[in-house]
Amino acid sequence: MILTPEEVLHVAHLARLRLKPEEIEVFTRQLNDILKYIEKLQELDTEGVPPLAHVVPVFNAFREDEVKESLPRDQALENAPAREEGSFLVPRII
Repeated sequence: MILTPEEVLHVAHLARLRLKPEEIEVFTRQLNDILKYIEKLQELDTEGVPPLAHVVPVFNAFREDEVKESLPRDQALENAPAREEGSFLVPRII
């Protein structure tokens, strides 16, 4: 399948994009290159290959929740730009 500049303009219109004349030519070429690559991928024999969400195994990288002691108040406020009575001081938001 080869896209024409008119088809690219139609897709751009549907996407609410305004393309300059030189962009139409560039995007037509780029989209046609993508479609050619997809056609090449269609030639691959994928019989017996299960569908995958990822090509490599993905594992949860998060640690287990554990109850731990929190930071001491003075250490938590150490880099605060402003503090008052042991708390962060922030601008009032109304």
